[in-house]
Amino acid sequence: MTLRFPARFTAAALTLTAGAALLTGCAAAVPLQPAANAIDAGCAAVVVHLPAAVADETKRETNAQGTGAWGDPASILLHCGVAVPGPTTQACVSVNGIDWIEDDSAAPTYRFTTYGREPAVEVVLDSGTVAGSTVLADLSNAVSYAPTNGSACVGAEDLQLPEATPAP
Repeated sequence: MTLRFPARFTAAALTLTAGAALLTGCAAAVPLQPAANAIDAGCAAVVVHLPAAVADETKRETNAQGTGAWGDPASILLHCGVAVPGPTTQACVSVNGIDWIEDDSAAPTYRFTTYGREPAVEVVLDSGTVAGSTVLADLSNAVSYAPTNGSACVGAEDLQLPEATPAP
């Protein structure tokens, strides 16, 4: 016995199947909020250069401008256009010519924010899943498209202290 369906039914079934596929694709996007300055042209340059993989994690689609995400579930999140940080006593690391302020206050979740770049880029990662140094190295090319503002990380050894003056 062969079942036959009217053409109208077949077309409706194909439309529903295609619609479900589209909705499924949309559901896979990582929901993020854009940073305040995500519309900066520097963010566009960063985002178009984001790599397909970071720390062996595959890039995911996001729903916000100036963002990136990798891993399933997402273990690496990027926001471009965050507030440009001023001088700080937090640790500052340089990876492939990019200076990053390291915030480990929520370890094992680490937050790295570029220092000396406008717009600033923030990367949040789960150190239980990925290594921060690998993530920052993999993102350094894309982040290098955010223009520098002349600031750089310095340590105590970089300070020029005045000579001690003799007591009267």
